Amino acid sequence: MLSQSNRIRAQESRAAVQRLYIAMRHLFIRGSYKPLGLSGEAIIEAMMVLRPEIYGSISDPEKVELNGLFYVAQRLPRGIEECRFIRLISREGFEQSNFEPIIPPKRRRQAYRIDDEQMFIEMTRGRSDIYDILTHLTFLYIEAEKIRRNSTDHKGRRKREWEMLEEIVEHEKMGEEYNREVAFTYLSTLLGRTYAETVDACRRFNDTAEVNSIFHITYWLGRLSLEEAERELDREITFSSALREKIGHHYYGDFWARNIKKYIYENQLYQRPIHIISANLHSVMNSLYAPAALHKKRKYQSLEDLAEILSLDENDHLREVVKAYAHKNGMIQIDDVTGTNISVQIFDTTKLGTHTFTGDIRRDVTYLEKEKPLILVMDYAFGEQAFESMDELLKPYETDTGEEICIQVESISIMGKAGILEGGKGDLMVPTAHIFEGTADNYPFENEIRTEDLEGHGLQVFCGPMISVLGTSLQNRDILQYFNSTSWKAIGLEMEGAHYQKAIQSAAKIRHNIRSDVKLAYAYYASDNPLETGSTLASGSLGVSGVKPTYLITRVFLEKILQPTRQTAAETTE
Repeated sequence: MLSQSNRIRAQESRAAVQRLYIAMRHLFIRGSYKPLGLSGEAIIEAMMVLRPEIYGSISDPEKVELNGLFYVAQRLPRGIEECRFIRLISREGFEQSNFEPIIPPKRRRQAYRIDDEQMFIEMTRGRSDIYDILTHLTFLYIEAEKIRRNSTDHKGRRKREWEMLEEIVEHEKMGEEYNREVAFTYLSTLLGRTYAETVDACRRFNDTAEVNSIFHITYWLGRLSLEEAERELDREITFSSALREKIGHHYYGDFWARNIKKYIYENQLYQRPIHIISANLHSVMNSLYAPAALHKKRKYQSLEDLAEILSLDENDHLREVVKAYAHKNGMIQIDDVTGTNISVQIFDTTKLGTHTFTGDIRRDVTYLEKEKPLILVMDYAFGEQAFESMDELLKPYETDTGEEICIQVESISIMGKAGILEGGKGDLMVPTAHIFEGTADNYPFENEIRTEDLEGHGLQVFCGPMISVLGTSLQNRDILQYFNSTSWKAIGLEMEGAHYQKAIQSAAKIRHNIRSDVKLAYAYYASDNPLETGSTLASGSLGVSGVKPTYLITRVFLEKILQPTRQTAAETTE
């Protein structure tokens, strides 16, 4: 049970989350704001009350949060720390310009550096994407203020360490050598961190080619903050009118879903049972094709063993072999051109052949020959985008003659990474309901996945409600302990479950676009435990340890599809 003080702190944190979203929505509608103006200060104040776990020591007035800085640097466009003006836009034609797109390594957004001071960033994945980037930018501005304060003395004069950092950054720019140990010493003062912490942070940034060095990022964050304080050169964030017009209207989701259903209709596949899987674009393909494609090239003991081999950077050529084999044996890939960043794979089970399957995946050959099911795998959605994409996908397809064709959805399976509140990285979660944070919306459902389906593989399996949060970067220990320790008994947190359920229940129970007893399968694997110090998303990715839970869930999903226990649509009709 939570103590009274912890309960009060949880209530304060939840109120801070609501203030953040109200403020962000207001500023989005208004069209612009200055991060250190009155409106921006309101967001900063709410962030400081909330103190999200992923941003670590954000509330410390002197220490720059290094893990959080690295996490954010991987999810924002490279060079954004140099830009005074940031403009969030929809897809407005820049992809046809000569501007070179900048895509962060850990978040699929296209950005364009317009000039030395301005960057445009495309927002095509809904409100969650906008809130996410505003949260990250606010964190940067908070850390920039710490760097500014650490760079000046009590009279406002710039310290010698700042002047030395300027020289180091210039040496980096020119590709010249410099004494790194001396540089670490100067930098540690500006970051408010120990020498050892600074060296470790430098190593992490240097090991990732897609982000600038921590010297570069520290310098430019501090420089813009100093210029705003000393010369009133304000930083500003704006939102284009096209973005404000399109957001919330399923503009991109409609185009995306229409392209998919058009392919299904034009290839006469709409009368066959369709099984939708929301997952990555490698585990289903590898599970179905890799054993047959690579049996002469690599030795392996199990599907998970083979998947680990394929996950290694040096085995890109093997991944290409599997992909080529898949395209020859029933897989169609529909790459996204609409801006949703959700590509799709369609697997025609009639073209798989018995030689394709690995012994790890059980199937009912009689069922497959009779019903000829299709498997439609859609890449991960982001937050509210899950509702937009699933809602549009489940709607009937309207032909050129105006006829409405419903696709025959038999099952929907959702796999994802999630924060776990018990256990550790790589462990598994089987939800019984999705609780939508900040609302009264709760979505209980009958999950086709049981804990026993996933047990016996050396991983812990937890069963219970999951929290669908407004943003993983806005969660703190107090809120999460509240959901875990009270009668909610939540086992984890993620961003899409409630949005998917909202779309599915609307299509099945209200609009009757799909069968009312559509089978639902949800399973998550833990990317982090935000209740454990050093185990948040900012502490690093799962790496190879994520392969086993990913492919275990994939195998269970496929077996539920390939050897169903429920009557088929044809048998029910008869």
